[in-house]
Amino acid sequence: MSKLTRLPGTVLSFAFRPLAANPAFFFFMYLLGFTSHMAEVPFDIGGVPYDLLETELFIDVYALCVVLCVVPLRFRRVLRGVCYALAYPITLVDVWCYVTFDSALTPSLLLLAGETNGNEASEFLASYLNADVLLSPVGLVLLILAVHLCFNIAVTVMHRKGISLCPRLPDNKRRRILIDDAVRTATALAGLAAACLFIWGCVQCRGNKAAMLRIFVSADTIGKVENELTRSDRAVLYLPAYRLAFSIYANMLAAKQIDRLIETADNAAVDSCSFKSSNIVFIIGESYNRHHSQLYGYDKATAPMQTERHSKGELIRFDDVVSPWNLTSFVFKLVFSLYSVGDKGEWCDYPLFPELFRSAGYHVTFLTNQFIPKTREAVYDFSGGFFLNNATLSKAQFDTRNTRLHKFDDGLLTDYDSLASGISAPRLTIFHLMGQHVDYRERVPQERKIYGPRDYKRPRLNRKERWIMADYDNATRYNDSIVDAILKRHEHENAIVIYMPDHGEECYGNDIHTHGRLHSAAIDYRLAHEEFEIPFWIWCSESYSATHPDIVREVERASRLPFMTDRMPHMLLYLAGISCPAYREELNPLSPKYDAGRARILKNTTDYNILKMQNDRKHAAE
Repeated sequence: MSKLTRLPGTVLSFAFRPLAANPAFFFFMYLLGFTSHMAEVPFDIGGVPYDLLETELFIDVYALCVVLCVVPLRFRRVLRGVCYALAYPITLVDVWCYVTFDSALTPSLLLLAGETNGNEASEFLASYLNADVLLSPVGLVLLILAVHLCFNIAVTVMHRKGISLCPRLPDNKRRRILIDDAVRTATALAGLAAACLFIWGCVQCRGNKAAMLRIFVSADTIGKVENELTRSDRAVLYLPAYRLAFSIYANMLAAKQIDRLIETADNAAVDSCSFKSSNIVFIIGESYNRHHSQLYGYDKATAPMQTERHSKGELIRFDDVVSPWNLTSFVFKLVFSLYSVGDKGEWCDYPLFPELFRSAGYHVTFLTNQFIPKTREAVYDFSGGFFLNNATLSKAQFDTRNTRLHKFDDGLLTDYDSLASGISAPRLTIFHLMGQHVDYRERVPQERKIYGPRDYKRPRLNRKERWIMADYDNATRYNDSIVDAILKRHEHENAIVIYMPDHGEECYGNDIHTHGRLHSAAIDYRLAHEEFEIPFWIWCSESYSATHPDIVREVERASRLPFMTDRMPHMLLYLAGISCPAYREELNPLSPKYDAGRARILKNTTDYNILKMQNDRKHAAE
């Protein structure tokens, strides 16, 4: 065979060389990755594996084999050992976390692990390392590790004894040439298959790899990371190593903002406080579409108690309020920080309003049904809660807070009853409800549900969609009962209560077949109408109305003004009578100096005022 005819085979053999030089590495790393992913697919609730699992896993492991081939032989074994020393422990921890907590590695889980001391860790492991774990997918990973170790030991022993698995070539020269040609042909064909599969896999998986690069290269704040993960083409971190890298990266980004917030907290200054309102309650709801509220004219009785209080004149409804984001974590950062959209710097460069209340002499209580450190926590919850759960910042903001989550929001009422007793100082109480967070059917006890698909005459929606809408309205009605229970606890006190949800929610508005939120969509008026327009109201007890008639008049006047909830801290500071450098009158709708014409920028991109004006002109023309 001539050199010219051998050239294509020689070139193709190079494509097979990474696999030929590292066969055991490729086999066991591929098997480990495939097994760990499949072990964490929730098949019992309809979960499905990553659709490009086999393809992307091949190109990832093949790429590692290429790197190993480039490395000199004397370092190759060391590098393989390093890969094994990382891959097996990371996979074991990840699968163990999934088996134990029903959650793979997350930023919060890694943060909790970092805050655990040696005694706590040993007690923790003693509680969860048992025979049942070995019979779980963790045992399967350990089996792969054991087989791999046995294989390596066997190969080492055979090598030392000079035993070879390759057959000796025959002495016959002609037969030896035929065998050599057959081997070269097989190698070339294997190389062709490997090259084609790798190139095809790179084309198929380029979107996911680009999304990973955006997270680890372009996203330089935890907020940008979260925004990346709301995109429809978001990265799928399908391997434990990727999830660990992401968790480390997310914690590093969060730590940077924590440091800035702590520095800001140390410099948070309060000049004086008149304690104008000695009992302030701030209720933050969740995923509340204003157009599903009876208080705003919805045709279902989803807010009967709020509506009744409004008809009596004790609850003042605001008519033009929007949220700056449709993500809880972004909203929390803007609502807790005195930063307002359009200000210089970032939200973490400004003090948090609970810090100022505590510095002024208020007793601050925080009751949340979402932001408590927990293992099974999405990056959205981590991003929204890390500055609330950091030990230093939590101490700076809150005197008391609840320590556990509840299936339903009525559990927060019990927490409040136990925490609020005996407090004589001026009080700020912050409730953070689960509200109408998806899954809607899980937000309300079964016996409290009154709506079903038959209650909706929406022929364009199928039965499943009408069920989801019914679940949403049932959750909204249940939320009304929780809010009213909070008000009843303050009816005989000198109290003012402010209610706002974090953002709205899609729920088949205009018969569009979607619910939840469309994070990657461009913001037009329809989307703003569903996801950013929110209910907002202020309730005053009879005693408060009698002693603060001026504030009641200011609230009534403000209820007709445009407002965005990133300005909320300035209203709260005014109600408390807190004077400090960070307070700005132009952001407080109760002030005569309020800037009602200030742009209301949604997601840092779109002015809601312009969208609303264009929509009003369109309807006027029609």
